[in-house]
Amino acid sequence: MSEFVKPVRGSGDMPDHIMLSIRGDAASSMTVTWRTRIENEVGYVLYRAEGSDDVLRCDADADVFISDIDRSRMFWAHLQNLEPDTKYYYTCGSDEFRSDEFFFTTAPRDLTKFKFICVSDQQKGEPHDCPDYSWFNGFLKRVLRDNPDTRFILTGGDNTDCGQHEVQWNGAFSGLVGVTEYVPFMMTLGNHDNRGFQDYVNHIGRYYSEPAEYFAKQFKGSYPDNGPEGWKTENYTFDYGNVHFSVLGVNGPEDVNEWMIRDLKQTKQTWKIGAYHFPICYSGSNLQNYDAYPVMREGFELLDLVFSGHEHNFARSFPLRNEELHAEPSKGTVHYMLGNSNQNPPGTRSVPKIWHSAFYVQEEQGAMVCIVEVDGKKMTLTAMMDDGRIADRCVIDKEKNEIQPYALPPRFNRTRMMYRGMDPGIMSAATPCCEQDGVWFVPMATLIAYAGGSVRKTAGKVDLELYGHTARFTEGSDTAQTDRGALQLSAPVFRGERGQLYIPADGCRAFEMRWAYAPYNNFISFEHESEDRPVTEQP
Repeated sequence: MSEFVKPVRGSGDMPDHIMLSIRGDAASSMTVTWRTRIENEVGYVLYRAEGSDDVLRCDADADVFISDIDRSRMFWAHLQNLEPDTKYYYTCGSDEFRSDEFFFTTAPRDLTKFKFICVSDQQKGEPHDCPDYSWFNGFLKRVLRDNPDTRFILTGGDNTDCGQHEVQWNGAFSGLVGVTEYVPFMMTLGNHDNRGFQDYVNHIGRYYSEPAEYFAKQFKGSYPDNGPEGWKTENYTFDYGNVHFSVLGVNGPEDVNEWMIRDLKQTKQTWKIGAYHFPICYSGSNLQNYDAYPVMREGFELLDLVFSGHEHNFARSFPLRNEELHAEPSKGTVHYMLGNSNQNPPGTRSVPKIWHSAFYVQEEQGAMVCIVEVDGKKMTLTAMMDDGRIADRCVIDKEKNEIQPYALPPRFNRTRMMYRGMDPGIMSAATPCCEQDGVWFVPMATLIAYAGGSVRKTAGKVDLELYGHTARFTEGSDTAQTDRGALQLSAPVFRGERGQLYIPADGCRAFEMRWAYAPYNNFISFEHESEDRPVTEQP
């Protein structure tokens, strides 16, 4: 067996990857995580309250972490019985190898006014063997300097570019030096955080680890052990002040939804905030929300606010519940999409959607942070670019049941059709959807053409093709002929506005689409799980 050689940024005798996190009562406990060489079997924290000479010791739990490039030992020390609203100084390590001294402050009891910040999609893949997070490190420090009362940092996911390769975590933690030793860092799992390649160097054989193996091995003692069975660590909840936080992973949506419902129905906190990487009210012209919606809809609709990432640009939704958009926060969940925090312009092209009350295309080479200020039943959210420009500032006021700046969701007097949250506009302006005998009908040819599909109209018939599927709809018939055989429709096709064939909305099943009607707003939405960008072939 060849001699093992430590990689660049590999674990050593001295503690590194030092991170504070909230695992219990934020007023009386704090967890310290760190890493060393596998040969160091014992670790502990020495700590003392400010102004006291009484140094206490907390022995750490430890476990081996063997990755694709290294062999390390992870340590988790759970400091208990701390005094509320108190500054503590601490070091971590062993008798022989001990860190510098850092500090943290516990939460006050009965806290109703505090600040935290959100970052998202800070992943960096280059340089390939030594990802550079130095810009992110400087950005975070500037934000914390300007907001010294920040209690903790919450991420929206994609903390790394490929979390199943330790070179990525080593890079990510290089961007957290001087930050997470002082401020608790609460991570949401993103799809990149459980992504790996069979051949990392050449990016061959991409896969996603379910559960997120490397994430769980490094942080299983860092975050609360209260997630759903089989999906712990990447799913957890914690309380801070008068807020209950549900941090949700991207795997096992059915199990996570059931766990989330049980948990949220039990909490008595004023606010219920979620963090989930994939946005429900997405912005990408070709994206989708099948990963969680409608599978997790019941759980999401118990939350006041959900932070998400993934798309690298900013958007804020109207309160959403049961497909309907509202103005009052009591009537739905606000979906808040965090912009990228490390100069990562989006790969997809984003556009405003019917569900957005605020939107900003973050295609420039910049970064965004969200500063959240909780004050009793009022919450202020500020989405700010790294150069100080404000993309959005809103106040959610539970007592007044309003959101400022004021914005009213649309309520149409002629039923409209939306595809991926987008209005076909002039294509469908004179051909509204209609209801007859309890069945909704739509000008399906307009929908398919707008989505990028093929439309061929002949006498009394229309042939449609989209997402690799074909269907022929015939006037007067309640059966469509598709590439997979006959499809029974809920009612016969008829000739409607401007002589167009009106097809029951459930005819979209021919193309593996789903549809829903929003009575309050009076529109029908259509979705598809594919992220392809359909376009008809040019002979």
